[in-house]
Amino acid sequence: MFNPACYFDLFQLPMHFHLDQNALAKQYHALQKIAHPDRYAGSSATDQRLALQQSIQINQAYNTLRDPLQRAVYMLELRGIAMDTESTTLQDTAFLMQQIELREALAAIPQQTEPLDALDDLLTGIHEQIKTQIHALAAWFAEPADSNIACAHIQKLQFLNKVQHEAEAMEAELANID
Repeated sequence: MFNPACYFDLFQLPMHFHLDQNALAKQYHALQKIAHPDRYAGSSATDQRLALQQSIQINQAYNTLRDPLQRAVYMLELRGIAMDTESTTLQDTAFLMQQIELREALAAIPQQTEPLDALDDLLTGIHEQIKTQIHALAAWFAEPADSNIACAHIQKLQFLNKVQHEAEAMEAELANID
């Protein structure tokens, strides 16, 4: 059925960091209509297995391309650049200090008189920092240079995504208390 060279080919999209999310979603739904395993319920076991594999590939491709962090890592891999986040440490001490301050601010939220308001302000700041890293990655992919620069932006985005998820979890927890 499908045998694309890469996820961008699968969705018939240009290989750019900035993607039209509506076009991506539209292609995703069109591909799932073709490959969804339910369409092959009465087919042979081989056809059912192939449909399932292709549906999994479509889901994996969609999830990768719709997330800026996963898309950046994938695009680096397509260029032959492997991210080794386990052994590579971020060298930007100012950014790392900022992350410590974010975590301290997050830890102090429950003691605030208006914790949800304080958390909303913190999340707004985190979202702005995430946008900054996404724009930096887009600029790098538009004119690639030293791959270490892209890797550093990806690592920063990983840090920010993690603290964002922790803040969102706290927000859900605090909302349930009220």
